[in-house]
Amino acid sequence: MKFLQRVYGGLRCQTVDALPEGGSPKLAVVFCHGFGAPGTDLVGLGPELMQSFDRIAANVRFTFPAAPLSLDDYGIYGGRAWWYLDLEARMQAIARGEIRNLRSDVPEGLSEARESMLQLIADVSAETGLPTSRIVIGGFSQGGMIATEVALHLDESPAALVVFSGTILNEPAWRAAAPKHAGLKTVLSHGRQDPILPFLGAEWLRDLLKEGGLDVEFHPFNGGHTIPRDVLARVGELVDDLAVG
Repeated sequence: MKFLQRVYGGLRCQTVDALPEGGSPKLAVVFCHGFGAPGTDLVGLGPELMQSFDRIAANVRFTFPAAPLSLDDYGIYGGRAWWYLDLEARMQAIARGEIRNLRSDVPEGLSEARESMLQLIADVSAETGLPTSRIVIGGFSQGGMIATEVALHLDESPAALVVFSGTILNEPAWRAAAPKHAGLKTVLSHGRQDPILPFLGAEWLRDLLKEGGLDVEFHPFNGGHTIPRDVLARVGELVDDLAVG
């Protein structure tokens, strides 16, 4: 198994694969970490999936970008963010029952993060020789939000979209863009007791994508802000199927 440092789209990335020396992947997977996590937070998912699925090990390269913004000045040393959050204001809004007002938020820094990720996808495509349609895009929490933003802004649909514990934002733009990606295989998961991003936001995201014609699997679970093992196994099955598609 190879772990390499690369820069795609101006973002520091770690890639993981078990391909033979000089081998080319048949599928690429890009997973984005959540707010406050280090860039390496999700790297362990690559080896875990490769050990569980032989076809993933033989055919897939994983890329894990570090978000562009450092949170060291906010006391979260080593933490990264795709855009800055006012967590206290967000929690107060949720406590007041105002989550609906957050649906149309376009956070400052979202467009810059999106452009970096779009360039990352282009760089991965150029290096591997794979079209966008052979690249899975996903992420956890804020990483799931940027993954959704990027997937809906691509000219060509990715192989699949995976959102662990994400939510809806930028609703007008997402609603307008979704029909262009009708049929896109999408896996969403969310905890019913999530204290960070309420379950209702995930239901709104599910509905928006379904109404846009995407092929959505929704996996609710009893739990909080996390990635359950059975959901990861389902994502593994999907990537395994796509690996030889």
